[in-house]
Amino acid sequence: MSADAALVTRCLDGDPAGARELVERFQTDVLAVCHRLLNNQHDAEDAAQETFARVFRSLARWDRTRPLKPWVVGIAVNRCRTAIGKRAKRPELADYLHDAPDTRPADDSAETATEIRAAVDALRSEYREVFVLFHEQNLPYEEIAEAVGRPVGTVKTWLHRARLEVLDRLRARGVVPAEPQPEPR
Repeated sequence: MSADAALVTRCLDGDPAGARELVERFQTDVLAVCHRLLNNQHDAEDAAQETFARVFRSLARWDRTRPLKPWVVGIAVNRCRTAIGKRAKRPELADYLHDAPDTRPADDSAETATEIRAAVDALRSEYREVFVLFHEQNLPYEEIAEAVGRPVGTVKTWLHRARLEVLDRLRARGVVPAEPQPEPR
């Protein structure tokens, strides 16, 4: 029996230590994915909590022949998709934006990182999900495919397109030099 399967069995048997271990094992990854996809600490924490609630409700349906991490991360991605959908339907609280603390860096050294973050945030959701899971969570293609419910080939295509879009945006903003044009012959 794999370590994942043993842990799931402990959780299904009602072992509180097993449940705590499952949360501790995946909470950093889940919260990082939620925070990166939602760009809001409060929403990310809510989505992470919802993720673990879903994990425990669905644990009996987990396929023991597959790794647990992509399954858990996939639930987190789905919770984020739901949160983004709900966010689009609720009114923006523009009147309270002036009360929000300024989280911009005090120096200019983080300007490139900010531009990259903005470029990634501007990607369509599917591209952003695979970009974040690959580059920030270091998941292999197969686990990303399982997490987002798409074939590996689709994940690779979306990741390639996401990289091109990020690069194009960075070039357009002057963060990265424009691609050199070939000299005429």
